[in-house]
Amino acid sequence: MHLAAHFPGLDNTTVWADPDSGSQIEFASFEHLARTAERGLFDFLFLAEGLRLREHKGRIHDLDVVGRPESITVLNALAAVTERLGLAATVDAGFNEPYELARRFATLDHLSGGRAAWNVVTSSDAFTGENFRRGGHLDRAERYPRAAEFLDTARELWDSWTPDGMPRPFAHRGRHFDIAGEFTLPRSPQGHPVVIQAGDSEEGREFAASAADVVLARQRSLEDGRVFYADVKRRLAKYGRGPGDLKIMPGVGVVLGDTAAEAQERAAEIRRQQTSPQTALLTLEQVWGVDLSSYDPDGPLPDIDPVVDPALAHGRTRRADTVAIAEKWRALSKEKGLSIRETVIEAGGRHCFTGTPEAVARELDEHVRREAADGFVLVPHLIPGGLDEFVDRVVPLLQERGAFRTEYRGTTLRSHLGLPEPGSRG
Repeated sequence: MHLAAHFPGLDNTTVWADPDSGSQIEFASFEHLARTAERGLFDFLFLAEGLRLREHKGRIHDLDVVGRPESITVLNALAAVTERLGLAATVDAGFNEPYELARRFATLDHLSGGRAAWNVVTSSDAFTGENFRRGGHLDRAERYPRAAEFLDTARELWDSWTPDGMPRPFAHRGRHFDIAGEFTLPRSPQGHPVVIQAGDSEEGREFAASAADVVLARQRSLEDGRVFYADVKRRLAKYGRGPGDLKIMPGVGVVLGDTAAEAQERAAEIRRQQTSPQTALLTLEQVWGVDLSSYDPDGPLPDIDPVVDPALAHGRTRRADTVAIAEKWRALSKEKGLSIRETVIEAGGRHCFTGTPEAVARELDEHVRREAADGFVLVPHLIPGGLDEFVDRVVPLLQERGAFRTEYRGTTLRSHLGLPEPGSRG
């Protein structure tokens, strides 16, 4: 089993009102979570990205993060206080250039001794583009082709030195990029930084199968996970890749208790803290596309159909097929007699493993053994100590089951993940 940790702080994941909640900017918070993950022998620490604070109804959303440091800078600092933990940064392929970004990741990979990873994302928000000189954003049909060429160009740069450490000129002539010159760094101890991808669309799955090393999945049940796992793994063969060349790791929450009842009660309270009345209405407005401030969060769902209103929420990607989502949520609300807030709690959020440490360890192991996942990215609801309990109480049980490592057997992230070092193109 592979395990990673996500530094929380995006949307309403983090319970900011909890007295144990700390800063998402101070280095001590990043260091604590990273050291805990390394103590638990995790594969990597994962940082999300936000290139602009988001707005709702023309105002900065007060539940969004106020201040989000640049990810690679943070990871360079964490490389100095960790020894084996992989360091993964989310960086947008739409608002960067291949040479500059390849150089930054190569630098992190060298400074960390081969522990860098890049989560490749593409932005669909023109709102974000306003922060950049050219502004705007790529049409949906162009996003993945640009990302694929961006990644391929970066790999050409990482491979442009000979195996014995001599630089060679590079030249890339493509649809999106036309560059030539010499790269400033030789190959790193792991060859290339590990490439992570998080898209769940048809294009995203195909991109992952063709180019990624890790997929951050979003399935909410064992059966959904098995379907996704089988679908993505079967795509690998056409690219000359084997099932072990791509690791599928869904993002999950974990809530523990000394008894099942205690864990369930604790999980329910966390979800209520994460989904305030305001957040419930905001979430619904992302689907319906209209102002729902006149609705009671503890009342029934709107009886109107969703409409397209991109001006309502800047910097937030509208959910696909909002009419279908609204119908699904209405059916759920009617079946269980749920209010707006209760429906959002029930339908939203990520898969959460809830129970005693023994039950959670058993369920995690079952998901891997039944090919619903190769591992998990844990998303704690607290900064910085939200991972401590899992490392102290669940990791030893996974080790006892033979489901998780008892020591790091290599020094690079590729060695942790069991991925081969990429061959040089030169």
